[in-house]
Amino acid sequence: MAAPTHRSASALALIADDMLEVDKVIALRLDSSVPLVGEVAKYIISAGGKRLRPALLLLMCGALGYQGTQHYNLAAVVEFIHTATLLHDDVVDESTLRRGRPTANESFGNPASVLVGDFLHSRAFQMMVDADDMRVMQILSEATNVIAEGEVQQLMNTHDASLDEAGYLHVIRSKTAKLFEASARLAAVLMQSPPEIEKACADYGQALGTAFQVIDDILDYDGEALEMGKNLGDDLREGKVTLPLIVAMQRGTPEQSTTIRTAIETGSTDQLHAVIEIVQQTGALDASREAAAAQAQLAIDATSQLPRNSHTEALLQLAAQLLSRRV
Repeated sequence: MAAPTHRSASALALIADDMLEVDKVIALRLDSSVPLVGEVAKYIISAGGKRLRPALLLLMCGALGYQGTQHYNLAAVVEFIHTATLLHDDVVDESTLRRGRPTANESFGNPASVLVGDFLHSRAFQMMVDADDMRVMQILSEATNVIAEGEVQQLMNTHDASLDEAGYLHVIRSKTAKLFEASARLAAVLMQSPPEIEKACADYGQALGTAFQVIDDILDYDGEALEMGKNLGDDLREGKVTLPLIVAMQRGTPEQSTTIRTAIETGSTDQLHAVIEIVQQTGALDASREAAAAQAQLAIDATSQLPRNSHTEALLQLAAQLLSRRV
């Protein structure tokens, strides 16, 4: 992910000191007697990005008034889980570029990326134990399992041009939104909040994560590769059926739908410019943004259950900022 916008930056500035504490935990727990483990892990973790998942946990803790220190540990845990999935995803997708520089698998090879991803997963579970809370373990273990299922389902869906919106949403809620949901829910668990507050936190996280992924998928057909820090058209090459393509096939002429269907089924980017033109002409990008806006509104609505303070305001800003995200 590229540098955050001003509004996002102002929201995250509220937890800047907290994020420094999380960075200390990350640096400490990346320590390994095997040099390559730390080298690969540090390479991808230092690649940049907003670190939205740990930031979400910290902001939600602030909104609920948490005063302890365990949120630093758990914020590092969710970042490790996320980083592990990135390492594995890039191997599966044969990606070569992430956040504007070569992926770890491109720099260190597939075996190192897979194995270091395994290390980060197992280290994350070691760190979960530090919370000494079975509910925390339950949330995070379920999240990692759902994410893995989502990844497998996405693999099964590749090159399947018949995938509909419901199937698409099921995958992104599993592979992307689930860790957002878990991050937000953990704040309520740390605070021992009542069930209705925990649900509001979880609802916010799931809706925010879903909106984030829809926007990310839109940018593969509406963004500049250099700004996005990835190769434009990667989704099409990988045979991923995303919402812009689903809507474009529904709205396009038979010929336009055939062009997209063929590109999905073959994984060819030869017709990438034609596909982008169809997606834009059919209004599929606007329709997809409307779908993301609906999810962002669900996140905003969920904050009505939270205390009113600067951290809650930052959560509102994050949801609103997603809709203007261009990179």
